[in-house]
Amino acid sequence: MKKIIASAVGLVMLGGVAVTTASAFESKFGGYWRTRAFSQTDFNGVDSSYWRVDNRTRLYYTAIFNENFKFVNKFEFNTNWGDDVGGDIGSDGTGILRIKNSYADFTLGNVRTKLGIQGAAIARGFIFDDDFSGVVVDGNFGAVSPKFMWIRANGEYTSGAEIDEDIFAFLVPFKIGDMTSLNPYFVYHNAENSNEDYYIGIDADMNFDVVSGWGTFIYQGGTTRDSDGDREIDSDNSAFLFAVGAKASIVHGQFFYATGNGSDFLGDDDNEQFAGVPGRSYYWAEILGLGMFDNTTSNGSPGNGISNIWAANVGVKIKPMDKLSLGADLWYAALAEDNVAGDDGLGTELDLKAGYAIMDNLNLDVVFAYLFAGDATGDEDPMEIGARLSLKF
Repeated sequence: MKKIIASAVGLVMLGGVAVTTASAFESKFGGYWRTRAFSQTDFNGVDSSYWRVDNRTRLYYTAIFNENFKFVNKFEFNTNWGDDVGGDIGSDGTGILRIKNSYADFTLGNVRTKLGIQGAAIARGFIFDDDFSGVVVDGNFGAVSPKFMWIRANGEYTSGAEIDEDIFAFLVPFKIGDMTSLNPYFVYHNAENSNEDYYIGIDADMNFDVVSGWGTFIYQGGTTRDSDGDREIDSDNSAFLFAVGAKASIVHGQFFYATGNGSDFLGDDDNEQFAGVPGRSYYWAEILGLGMFDNTTSNGSPGNGISNIWAANVGVKIKPMDKLSLGADLWYAALAEDNVAGDDGLGTELDLKAGYAIMDNLNLDVVFAYLFAGDATGDEDPMEIGARLSLKF
């Protein structure tokens, strides 16, 4: 009987500890949902059409233990209407759950560390902007906030051989007064038996009363190695990217230029084509640069992986009503170096957008885009029409 009583008391005490532990943190929930429908015509350079309706749901859960320690998770479900993974009759989706983020976030003194699956951007996405497994360490020392990143790009075994690929970044953002900030950085990318690249760059941001502006300059060096694993150097890298943008009242614009290789480039020549690391992503025009519907890009364009291209943009955005916004953008883009056919023009693109806040957190966006195709795009003019209903909570 004493053993039974002792066991019961032990279970009660254990339950009390469990309840105390379970209630020692705050749970925070949130998410994002959208349904969109869009049509894309002649994107592949010839007479063609594609249309789709799809769903995306993201659910966020954060366990907050205290102001300096939390555990962050973000999950995602994607389906196309009519597909066989959850969009068909009966639904019951399988294999559609994705873990976007799952990381520990803790601060010790002036240093914040995020460890696990997370997202980050380098150089506005020209070098990197994606989710990854790794470590981000942020320092907060007043006007200076140094940051270190280790991005584990690949660590799998293929045919008995391990393929190691890592990205290391060191950034030192700092402020000059209240209106200007600079962010110099160094990025090192090493893929075993392949590329060994480094990037030296700086971002600048200025925000004045009537106008704001930004700029980015990146130099890419390093080597491209052959594929047979003997570590013999094939070519040296020497490439760069330059980008600027500004906004004044309702008018905005930007320009970027990324170097490329000529059509007569050989693998053992010096590589002059700029390319970010795996995970690079800079969205721009709706058709040429993926845009809102990010399904595919028009023929010949590098899309969101900025490389061998220059582009210029001017646009306006107005709010005729409190809940309504209207925008128009004009883009011109061309290849920095001719393609193998000797062509370089990608074309002139017109983007028209409207956004309406139906109610709190629920928004409707409508897009019409038309590309007057250049010789490097093809004979047909691509067109895109679409709408997106989105909810944040």
